[in-house]
Amino acid sequence: MKGTSPPPFSCQRPRPCGYGAKRLDARGPCRPWPAGGGAASLHRRPALRRQALRRSRSRAPKPSPPPCRAEGRPARVARGAPAAMSAKRLQQQVEALSRSARHFNKNEVECLIKLFDTLVTTSSDRFGTVGFDRNMFRDTLHRTFGMTDDMVMDRVFRTFDRDNDSCISVEEWVEGLSVFLRGTLEERIKYCFEVYDLNGDGYISREEMFQMLKNSLLKQPSEEDPDEGIKDLVDIALKKMDHDHDGKLSFADFEKAVRDDNLLLEAFGPCLPDIKGSLAFEKKTFKGNRKL
Repeated sequence: MKGTSPPPFSCQRPRPCGYGAKRLDARGPCRPWPAGGGAASLHRRPALRRQALRRSRSRAPKPSPPPCRAEGRPARVARGAPAAMSAKRLQQQVEALSRSARHFNKNEVECLIKLFDTLVTTSSDRFGTVGFDRNMFRDTLHRTFGMTDDMVMDRVFRTFDRDNDSCISVEEWVEGLSVFLRGTLEERIKYCFEVYDLNGDGYISREEMFQMLKNSLLKQPSEEDPDEGIKDLVDIALKKMDHDHDGKLSFADFEKAVRDDNLLLEAFGPCLPDIKGSLAFEKKTFKGNRKL
């Protein structure tokens, strides 16, 4: 109508969104508070707050799941990752092993523990977080001490593995090396007898002697029947070492023969490191350490 003023509550221009007004969008123009002032709209304010809160939550980015925990799975430790050993734990191990591995001082025991951790960390076998398995131990014997006889290395592994769980722990590693590198004659006699007793029955039989000598001796291409020569060596060994003449060697037979002639200690194959290899290992492992 001409000359008529606009209704008091019509929208003249878009106003910013706020209480009493709605945003100008596809739903239409903003609407003012109803007549009667803001008191009539107080009942709408909690609803507006809830709507604003819901909108802000829907826009917020969802936090990403922590690594290795997607789909509810527990986090995994990467294979070969070194377990952090506290100084207190290391000190406890050193104290305990310096008593059981009595041929090493505390500094040397600590070096052997750290070497063990390093070798285990760099391995990729399934025992990587526990200790050495058979293959890893044989590789260590071959690379470090130049041992090549598979049967002897397998028996050395069995001698180190006191609890027969097919894995060498750090305690078995340090205590085994104590005898392997610096054992007394009595300790080395016991160690070598355990290596040569293939079936663990307490005797070194004629068959076991034959098997070990066959693996350790070099075959000559000119020999027509090398087994005959090995059988002769077995007969000579029994004649010299079998004091009770029962056709096999008990520990008492072996001990008496070695005490009479120390060269018989490794009569059936090298199972101890030579002096050069032993000194090289100790020099590299215990470098810069002085005895306590």
